[in-house]
Amino acid sequence: MIEVTQLHPFFVGEVSGVDLREPVDAETLGALIQAIDTHGLLVFHDQEIDDEQQLAFSANFGELRMSSRNIRSDYTSRIDPRMTDISNLDANGDVLKSDDRERLYMLANRFWHTDNAFRLVPAKYSLLSARVVPPDGGETEFTDMRAAYDALPDKMKARLEGKVAIHSIMHSRAVMGFADYSQEELDALPPVPHAMVRTHPGSGRKALYIASYAHEIQGMDTPEARMLLHDLMEHATQRQFVHTHTWRAGDLVMWDNRCTMHRARDYDMTQRRDLHRSTVMDDGPTVSDAQVA
Repeated sequence: MIEVTQLHPFFVGEVSGVDLREPVDAETLGALIQAIDTHGLLVFHDQEIDDEQQLAFSANFGELRMSSRNIRSDYTSRIDPRMTDISNLDANGDVLKSDDRERLYMLANRFWHTDNAFRLVPAKYSLLSARVVPPDGGETEFTDMRAAYDALPDKMKARLEGKVAIHSIMHSRAVMGFADYSQEELDALPPVPHAMVRTHPGSGRKALYIASYAHEIQGMDTPEARMLLHDLMEHATQRQFVHTHTWRAGDLVMWDNRCTMHRARDYDMTQRRDLHRSTVMDDGPTVSDAQVA
């Protein structure tokens, strides 16, 4: 039976007693779902897992999603296309050069975000395994969006009720200076609406749902909307809500995108860093047709 130790006052559970390389029985799966519903983020150490084993474990939690980078004509994946390559390595496994477009594009991972919020059906869970880590730096920070919502003034909670934000990956990348997208890429990932407050189905608690992709709010002028999004982002990423995970090889971290945000941190990018992410799709859009303006 698994054991879970809470690592942060609000969230994050460290799990022991399970080998993710092996098939998971129904009792263990139920315990893991209960644990992530409670903690929002689970940390597993000493999991020397490969892509097939990681995909098999991830599939226990729902339908898997292929990386959005595979729609790009200039991108060649060096790992299983059902996974997202979170590394500084090129298709041959060599460290990317400092001016490589892919390296520069991936810098946007340092913005606070929740995975796949630029899609109409976003991500439910993400599972990231560390195969090679640099000697220092390269941490991942997570923030608890349920605790952040709970801490909002009642007046702000009322203001956000029913609000819908528009998310676009092109917006977050444009902030980084990327604007040379093909029409095919623009058509494949159009802006999408998402509820700004979601009720987390596993815990019944409300959570803020924002990300660096959010840039408009339905029914609001752009300057007002962006200032509100800025203020909410500042609130949600206060240090009391944040946990920093320092990676070691063999770690697998699983998080619930419906109630957390995360961001990558800086490291010496001449050093190898190789992490592989599998992504479980959410059950459907966050808004109904009636909520879409």
